[in-house]
Amino acid sequence: MSKQELRERSGQLSALATAFDEVVARSAGSLVLVRGEAGAGKTVVLREFCDTRPEPARVLWGACDALLTPGPLGPLFDLAESTGGELEELVAGGGRPHEVAAALIRELGGSRPSVVVVEDLHWADEATLDVLRLLARRVEAVPGLVVASYRPEIERSHPLALVLGELATNRAVTRLEIPPLSRDAVAELAAPHGIDADDLYRQTGGNPFFVTEVLAAGTGEVPHTVREAVLARVARLSEPARTLMEAIAVASPRAEVRLLEALAPAELGHLEECLASGMVTPEPHGVSFTHELAQQAVEEALPPDRRVSLHRAAATALAGSGDVPASDLARVAHHADAAGDRGAVLRFAPAAAARAAALGAHREAAAQYARALRFAQDLPPEEQARLLELRAYECFLTGEMDAAIAAQEDALAHRRALGDPLAESDCLRSLSRLYRFLGRTREAAEVGRQAIARVEEVRPARELAMAYVNLGHLYTVAEAADEAVDWSTKALELGTRLGDDEVRIYALTNLGAVDVFLDAADGPAKLERCLELALEAGLEENAGRAYLNLVWWPLRRRRYDLVDRYLDPGLEYCTERGLDLWRLFFVPCRARLELDRGLWEEAAGEAGLALEDRRTWPVPRVLALTVLGLVRARRGDLDARPLLDEALELAEPTGELQRIGPVAAARAEAAWLEGRLDQVAGETAAALELAIRRHARWAVGELACWCRRAGVEERIAEPVAEPYAAELAGDHARAAELWDALGCPYDAAIALAAGDEDEHLREALDRLQPLGARPAAAIVGRRLRERGIRGVPRGPRTSTRQNPAGLTAREVQVLELVAEGLRNADVAERLFLSERTVGHHVSAVLRKLGVSTRGEATAEARRLGIGGG
Repeated sequence: MSKQELRERSGQLSALATAFDEVVARSAGSLVLVRGEAGAGKTVVLREFCDTRPEPARVLWGACDALLTPGPLGPLFDLAESTGGELEELVAGGGRPHEVAAALIRELGGSRPSVVVVEDLHWADEATLDVLRLLARRVEAVPGLVVASYRPEIERSHPLALVLGELATNRAVTRLEIPPLSRDAVAELAAPHGIDADDLYRQTGGNPFFVTEVLAAGTGEVPHTVREAVLARVARLSEPARTLMEAIAVASPRAEVRLLEALAPAELGHLEECLASGMVTPEPHGVSFTHELAQQAVEEALPPDRRVSLHRAAATALAGSGDVPASDLARVAHHADAAGDRGAVLRFAPAAAARAAALGAHREAAAQYARALRFAQDLPPEEQARLLELRAYECFLTGEMDAAIAAQEDALAHRRALGDPLAESDCLRSLSRLYRFLGRTREAAEVGRQAIARVEEVRPARELAMAYVNLGHLYTVAEAADEAVDWSTKALELGTRLGDDEVRIYALTNLGAVDVFLDAADGPAKLERCLELALEAGLEENAGRAYLNLVWWPLRRRRYDLVDRYLDPGLEYCTERGLDLWRLFFVPCRARLELDRGLWEEAAGEAGLALEDRRTWPVPRVLALTVLGLVRARRGDLDARPLLDEALELAEPTGELQRIGPVAAARAEAAWLEGRLDQVAGETAAALELAIRRHARWAVGELACWCRRAGVEERIAEPVAEPYAAELAGDHARAAELWDALGCPYDAAIALAAGDEDEHLREALDRLQPLGARPAAAIVGRRLRERGIRGVPRGPRTSTRQNPAGLTAREVQVLELVAEGLRNADVAERLFLSERTVGHHVSAVLRKLGVSTRGEATAEARRLGIGGG
């Protein structure tokens, strides 16, 4: 590796060396995320770092495949080939991401320190990202440094962007930037080649790969694009070497010698010339391009007929005459698709999809089914319907609800034409479920009843039992207890007769949820039993549903003991298995939990994370919008109302209390905080009526209290939850005491603020100010001053108001300790906080200071004179 290639990279190499030395010294691993644009030289830096590690260190290297639809666990095959043993057996044998992650942790757990490199996460499949999530959580337990590289130019909704957001507060994760070269560095590189340095810098932007390609082309001119530079370099090769280079480009991301023998047998003898060019590099059993940009440029320059011919030859060679290894299914499907080989696509794409689904890579599975469907027009209707249903289910599991509904509706058209009542009923039932998740509740109920009617007169069958349980679920989420119990009981009885565990567990989960939202004492125990049964039976979707029911309904009823017990395990379970269907609920649930506990910065972060994921469909999205809207309203931010408007727009058409109730309460609170008291009754009326009909004690109490606080007297005959009942009875101290017992500081302060005693108002003000609840504190302060009470603060604490960056006193404390070089764990211990809370404080500090690293925060604090730094 030349010094030129490593120009201006000593800082990054030093940072990686320091990270590795810390791993060795502490026997505790860490994850370094290396970010740089395409061509920035990430691979060059990582190779140099690995090549210079002390001899005892073991290096494991894997790369994600640059395929439109990659195979699951792509880089793990590379790692496992080096380790052998359990990891190799699991990866080759179809191990799930959580099993693979656990095996990798065990592999790294020996006394010998390891460096694990995973390149090009922007190409990673869903299962690989799940492994990375799990690895980041557990890496501190082993002496291993994990280094993963990626490009920054990814959309906010990209799966990698979501993972990076989740890892933002992980203390074991650090970030490293690989920037472009400076103008001076480009000038030094250009000097021996007689190329105008300013022109080279202007055209390349200092991108090391682009600069290298221009200089290696030796034309004396600076091309306008990377593609032109690469093709100029290829043009210097002999004709046979150019032909072989084209074959390597099509065979990539890895071109085994056996594959090149099929694509360019006459030119294979020129492989040394290709290697000598520096554009390709040796790999086990073959070669690969040193950079994907070069590979893309060469392949895209091929005439269409030549490209199709090479892809067809690649698909044929990889498929062979026998069984294709599971790891190559996606690769064969890719080449068959590029070649337009209908038969091969229909043979291998569904097989690749089934393997991806089995490994929890549901996004890749959905894409493979879509690939097959593009070639399926001439298949029999039964086969088309089956492919459409499989795609719909995979899209459902990953939260791609519009795509799921489109596929399911197409499948239904085929099923109706075929006239099979059982298959049509099951298709209708699936469509009903999809409508329900999107909030189209009336259509969901209508289609759900059609599913029952289509098969009820035929014979007792599993399809009928599933149609019953689906309608039971629909009424469960609508909190229509009688109908939910009726349909779920029918499903349970038929499922028991049929010996169908899935139907039984699904029905029992519905019944347990009903008991929980009706506050039955044994409701949680019933749901816990459902979880046990689902886990024992290996019914992952049902286990995810049970976990969620043990969080969703208890959270609304302030049963934080259950929420604390099941939220993190449920989130981890669904993440490990790629169950985005349920995972996307848990994140806003955590946001609501943190909001209730007064951790507003954390709540806003979690809610924002949920909203950034475009797959977050209406139910969890309404919760996330409500949480973020409340945080902003309670702080007095100006942008709370659009969030609550969107929440209302999503919730209102559903007729479901679980959506309408929280939105109405949030909008009533926002109106109260803004002094729009005349609007509170209008915001709560419909939701309060619905809550009374549903006998929802907590929702009724919350809505009635907001009316009372706004001066609206609501006569409520319905029993309400105890803290609200105390406030409505005028016992504000008791209400605050009950809220304190639940760990809800803001609710306790608001309960006191609703009273009429000076002592309670003073205490409310003292409680609200540390929370940063400026509007509520202003309301209470104004009431105290109107009573003639002196010495009432008129705004934020002086320390916060005078702080140039708007940091709170606690954030200043955290910043001071960060500036001392303390890690989050050390800060947490010093301040008696949880590491998670410290992580959120650090994120808030970075955001308020407008910086991205701890070092930059320290420097900015010193510039502003904050924290004595």
